[in-house]
Amino acid sequence: MKVLGKLLLTSVILVGSLSAIPPQPTEAAAGKVSILLDGYPLPFPVQPTVMNGTTMVPFRAISEALGIQVVWDQKQQKITATKPSGTAMKKVELKIGSKNAVVDGVNAPLAVAPQTIQSSTMIPLSFFSQQFGAAVSWDQPTQTVSITSPREDMYTLGFYAISSFDERAYIPSFDTVAFGWSRIEKDGQFTTQSSGVEHKWPKPAGDVTPESIIQDASDQGTSPYLMVYSVDSSLELTKNLEDPALQEDTTSKIVATAADKGFKGIALDLEGLGLTGDKDKVKTEYNAFMKKLSAKAREAGLKITIIVHPLNSSYKGYDYKTLATLADDLVIMAYAYEQEKAPEPLNKVDEAIQLALKQTTKDKLILGISLGSEKDTSVNSKIGLAKRYDLKGVAFWRLGIIGPSAWAQINQSIEMKQ
Repeated sequence: MKVLGKLLLTSVILVGSLSAIPPQPTEAAAGKVSILLDGYPLPFPVQPTVMNGTTMVPFRAISEALGIQVVWDQKQQKITATKPSGTAMKKVELKIGSKNAVVDGVNAPLAVAPQTIQSSTMIPLSFFSQQFGAAVSWDQPTQTVSITSPREDMYTLGFYAISSFDERAYIPSFDTVAFGWSRIEKDGQFTTQSSGVEHKWPKPAGDVTPESIIQDASDQGTSPYLMVYSVDSSLELTKNLEDPALQEDTTSKIVATAADKGFKGIALDLEGLGLTGDKDKVKTEYNAFMKKLSAKAREAGLKITIIVHPLNSSYKGYDYKTLATLADDLVIMAYAYEQEKAPEPLNKVDEAIQLALKQTTKDKLILGISLGSEKDTSVNSKIGLAKRYDLKGVAFWRLGIIGPSAWAQINQSIEMKQ
């Protein structure tokens, strides 16, 4: 969908053949080395530094950013880092002052021993990262280390619109696909027969019908969701939220349509709330709407995904904390900061995630990425942020505009379902 139009999709990480960090002839000054993880700076409590040709970083910061579990044994001065690797568990042990590491029970030499600097345990970056599947490269002129996170299994949500038909073959690769075939019209009424070009029940294409696409998705292990779209540009949502009778009718029709058409869930993409007026009033009314819808959906055995503007946007009508308790997950539309004319600014996306995490837990959050904004060379950084914060997953706007190049990059970054 967009912000006041379309929404998200995403992907990609170039996990290419990146070279190892070459040895440096002299030690770089502390604070001179910078580190990028998936193209975006990685903050550290203590600045990385080069010692005897080896880049050293605080172990906990790099571990958490790569989703690695770390245990510190104070008595033995030993670090034990573990992360699932397929059906096995990767295990790396490092000891302060020792140039011998133990990787899955086998000794491995280190160029520089781990050590404590300013109360932080510093470990060799390239060795540690590469043990867990990350690729590391070094740019000498800028003194920059670039890390590409390893390919991971993540929850993926794809959006399907009227013009997504040409990429329907991608559907089985997603965990969930939300079909944008319904909306709330300007009169506040829910419908699948919109007079607009998008967000309406599509016509059959030969033997392929909307119902057959839904059934095929379900048969292939992809959960089909009914997406309900609207934007408050004509106060259609305001009308609905302020009218208890209309709200009751709307929520009942949404759930009945989803259940009757064979959907497994509902994705609510109701945009534009809280741009003006009483923001707290809007939040309260939308919470009440979602409480009604959620209760009815649960009774019908349907899941709920709520798509929300980022908290650093102009739309302040979304109470993340309450909505997260009513839904299975929230999709953050962290894009259109610059009208989708270029890749989204990473600092804005990062800020949107951090603000969301203050309101709810990471297992409730899905990062939305729009291929209307991103290029196949930029989406990897957005996925990287979802990985860095260990979010539930990523959502992609949309099938039909992904393209083979971006799709290839997505599959290098994410272990898609098929």
